[in-house]
Amino acid sequence: MIDFHCHVDLYPKARDVYAGAIERNIFTWLVTTSPKAFQATSHVLKKHESVLISPGLHPEIVADRFQELEMLLELIQNVAAVGEVGLDGSKRYSTSYAMQLRVFSEVVRKCHDVGGRAISIHSRQAVSDVLATLKAFPSHGIPILHWFTGTVTELRDASAQGCWFSIGPAAFNSAAGKALAFKLPKDRVVPESDGPFAQFVNRTVMPWDFNITVRLLGEAWSMSENDVKLQLVSNTKMLLEKMGCDRILSHF
Repeated sequence: MIDFHCHVDLYPKARDVYAGAIERNIFTWLVTTSPKAFQATSHVLKKHESVLISPGLHPEIVADRFQELEMLLELIQNVAAVGEVGLDGSKRYSTSYAMQLRVFSEVVRKCHDVGGRAISIHSRQAVSDVLATLKAFPSHGIPILHWFTGTVTELRDASAQGCWFSIGPAAFNSAAGKALAFKLPKDRVVPESDGPFAQFVNRTVMPWDFNITVRLLGEAWSMSENDVKLQLVSNTKMLLEKMGCDRILSHF
């Protein structure tokens, strides 16, 4: 099983979920919502070679955690990946949008300055600004747009800019999500759960729900589940190689 975006630390009984992810998954990317959460999670959860824990500053909490930006910029120097970061242009977070732009710009600039990082990016109703920021700092690394919900035109622009896309079961809860999944570039899609926030069929998505994503993508792409699995594994290997995760690659 594979999961490129999961908040393992925020599940109830997080230690049990973490143990389950280690047991069932070849790779789990544990994204955090703030630098302090990253430090706490890295301390509490025992390090494992199949799990990548990254520091982030989620746009939904930027207004409350803006003072942690400098801490995040320092952490970026010594990690392989950053996330969750990004922009949220929805009405609920409109009052913090200027602050979000500053944070995201500084994060991408730092990634550019240190030679590039893999970045798991939130882009709800803000795809154009996300892409503009990435374009301004071209050596930022590898952008992975998680749970992409933009327009078809924005998808085309993101693809042209070299973005990857992580997708999970919850993306298929709407007709619009299914339509976007059909149009994703098949060679740049990797699986995610976005648990515990994501829900599918009235339950919380788990880090090991890879096969649900495979089935749903098979329906969207008119491919057999086996062919989808082969495609996602191939994409995962390529992306992990770009990220420099050689130790994880040895388990495939």
